[in-house]
Amino acid sequence: MHHRTRHPPRAATLVAVGVLALAATPLTLAQVTAAASTTARAAAPSDCDVLAPGASAAAQRAVRAACTQLGTWYSWGGGHGPQPGPTYGQVDPTDPDSSQDPYRRGFDCSGFVRWAYAQATGQDLLNGNAHGQYGSGRVSARFDAAQGLGPLLPGDLVVWGSARKIHHIAVYLGAGKMVEAKESGTKIMVSDVRLGGDYFGAVRIGAEPGQGGNHSTWGTDVWTHAEPSTTSRRVHRFAGPTQVRIECQKHAQSVTAEGITNDAWSYLPDHKAWITNIYLKGPAWLDGVPTCP
Repeated sequence: MHHRTRHPPRAATLVAVGVLALAATPLTLAQVTAAASTTARAAAPSDCDVLAPGASAAAQRAVRAACTQLGTWYSWGGGHGPQPGPTYGQVDPTDPDSSQDPYRRGFDCSGFVRWAYAQATGQDLLNGNAHGQYGSGRVSARFDAAQGLGPLLPGDLVVWGSARKIHHIAVYLGAGKMVEAKESGTKIMVSDVRLGGDYFGAVRIGAEPGQGGNHSTWGTDVWTHAEPSTTSRRVHRFAGPTQVRIECQKHAQSVTAEGITNDAWSYLPDHKAWITNIYLKGPAWLDGVPTCP
């Protein structure tokens, strides 16, 4: 009977050699950190990364943080604890596939976006649902559906829904790809951006406070309009107080609301819409804002 010598697998040999090398030559903390970062990048799927140039450093960090969560469960309501991070979810009464979400620790779409940007900036910038994130005062640029993907950069947040309610949000990677917590019964994944259906556009997040403007709305469920008139088409709903940028103001339709009457309206260039000054913090005619031509 012949006995064969058993050799360790080549990978195990390489690991052992690496361990001996580390023991022989101690590494600095910076070298260890760099090596771990390189290993993490090598292990990450090649299609989940910053796939185009031009994004800010914070946006790139948000993308790379999001990509570390591939394979984490979607869980309805997940990620909305006191601090950003995965949590057990809830049953969505409209979705039978969510029956296991109370036992799945993970994120829903907005909880996922919240966590990625918290990791990127060290601040809980986007604590809210998808509609609130779309209207956040941290938004520094907006893109509508008609603009397509051309102007988007990695880290931008692509959204679906309507001015009344944004119901889904995901992190853009570039090259037509996004990473998303899609729906109950699935795990965080890379997908092609779905431009059909109710794709609504995208927003770019600024890490510094006040990126969205130096004025604030007040009240809840406040609508902007296509013209400075309440009878014109509704454009966007602010679910709660939101930082906004104002280009100019003018006298137009007189409006009475909240016990106030005012005929001043302000133009919000990021929303391409008008809002009655009643719902802007400050005097009836805003100081320092020019009159619209």
